[in-house]
Amino acid sequence: MQVTTDSLTSDSLASGSFASDSLASGSSHDSFHRDLSFRATIGSLLAHGVAQHPDMDLVVLDGQRITFAEAEQASRDLAKGLLAAGVGKGTRVGLLATSGPNWVVSFFAINRIGAVAVLLNTYLTAGELGRLLRNSDVQVMLVDNQHFGQDYLDRLEELAPELQESGPDIGVLSHPYLRSVWVWGDPQRNWAGSVGDLVGRGEAVSELLLEKVEEQVVPADWGVVLYSSGSTAEPKGAIHTQGAIVMQARNVGRVRDVVRGDVIYSAMPMFWVGGLIYSLGIAMHAGATVVYEQRFDPKVALATLARERCTHVLGYLHVSSAIAELEEVGDYDLSRLRRVNDTRLLSAERRAAIPELQALGLGMTETLGPHSMDMEGEALAEKHKGSYGRAVAGFDRKIVDPQTGAEVAVGERGELLVRGHGVMQGLYKREREDTFWADGWYPTGDGASIDAQGHLYFFGRMGTMIKTSGMNVVPREVELVLETHPEVRHAHVYGVTHPKRAKDVAALVVTTAASRVTDAELAAHVRKELSTYKVPRHFLLVDDEKDLAWKGSGKIDEVHLAALLEEKFGTPTEGS
Repeated sequence: MQVTTDSLTSDSLASGSFASDSLASGSSHDSFHRDLSFRATIGSLLAHGVAQHPDMDLVVLDGQRITFAEAEQASRDLAKGLLAAGVGKGTRVGLLATSGPNWVVSFFAINRIGAVAVLLNTYLTAGELGRLLRNSDVQVMLVDNQHFGQDYLDRLEELAPELQESGPDIGVLSHPYLRSVWVWGDPQRNWAGSVGDLVGRGEAVSELLLEKVEEQVVPADWGVVLYSSGSTAEPKGAIHTQGAIVMQARNVGRVRDVVRGDVIYSAMPMFWVGGLIYSLGIAMHAGATVVYEQRFDPKVALATLARERCTHVLGYLHVSSAIAELEEVGDYDLSRLRRVNDTRLLSAERRAAIPELQALGLGMTETLGPHSMDMEGEALAEKHKGSYGRAVAGFDRKIVDPQTGAEVAVGERGELLVRGHGVMQGLYKREREDTFWADGWYPTGDGASIDAQGHLYFFGRMGTMIKTSGMNVVPREVELVLETHPEVRHAHVYGVTHPKRAKDVAALVVTTAASRVTDAELAAHVRKELSTYKVPRHFLLVDDEKDLAWKGSGKIDEVHLAALLEEKFGTPTEGS
């Protein structure tokens, strides 16, 4: 089934209408930017925000605050410094910093002169960071000196010991493109300079030169290289243009409940799409403020929500839940909160107004976040229960047989393919034909179906299929059934080794706090909905999400959980 969304607007999403014309050849998005009142570049988006709300806070981090106008001026000064240091169109600038004013100013400065921001994960070990820097061919770096005891310069010296013998004009064999590193604060290294000195260099660059440089930046220019959190093999850097970033943030913002004056508390780092698009990008379009903290602590976050009069809490469920479970929640004024993952933080009136069924939303790094999503707060009809939403404007989607590549019938399962403006240009250092189909479709690796109204249903990653006794089990299908049990909060299903059946289905289940549900009761619950071979043979029940393994990003560590269940329940063949 193929669904096109050229005519799908925020209005049609709100009303429930949907366009489903078939495309015989590639879809056209030539008019995609026409309803934007400014050029779809990062610099123009910033200028637009300054013109609309110059004195509004854009980013807050602990005691630091920076308005739209201040962000523009600070990024202007840094942009001139980068030009003075030889950075220009296409230069790959690595940004290794915690979310906050420094990160935002740097991101704007890099993009407004046409350089490419390589967004670096602050949680990476030296080895992981070294592989990523080598893969991305970073030439210049902007780096936080320290963050909660983590010295990023020590980490750089660990991944490239040659740096210790280098001067400011870097040349190391392990990372041959790296030429300079600039640090907020005193670098205390011969091979690194201070961002303050870099800005000082920019004083020799005229405003006219910066203006002429910015005139040559176009929406088609690369804006970022984004690395996903999920890859454990060779790094995969998704390349996105400035136009895609601007338009995806605008389109996602149209189906989210963010308006001028809103305050978004974000626990999602900016070096991933959740922070870049879902918080900063949407805030830029709407005229909203994004609030960050150096490190998530539920009690500190609760006080921040009240002090900053936040309207949204952005992050994974455990973030909102950790705050909601604090005894002192009732002592704080959270009356402005409208959108959270855990509705216990909302007033009784707002909680009652939230529809029981809503679409979940689905996306990935390669699509700059959601490619499927319904209007936030829109009630979902019972017949669409389990929907991950309809296509976000600018995306086309279709479902194909993963073996033959042929489109399947409406409602049938297969692999999800996407294309459109939000889809990456490609993976860095990989041939386009190794990533995309000849007609531009990107195979996501997600198992899904799309119904006649355009609702997408996600059944898990194709590669996570469990083959037990010769039959295929999609983990997400089993998880969804388990999560309908009233005493189950979340479920995580994996295959564990069995000497005769190849794999057994095993489930780690997070129950409600007061639950007394048993393995047998959960098995019976699944058996009512699914075939017997899909029923987990093993259950591990926990009643506290803190018992799960979490990545620094705030995502579940699926690899760790799978290994945990394998260790507990797996019975490999002798000699294996």
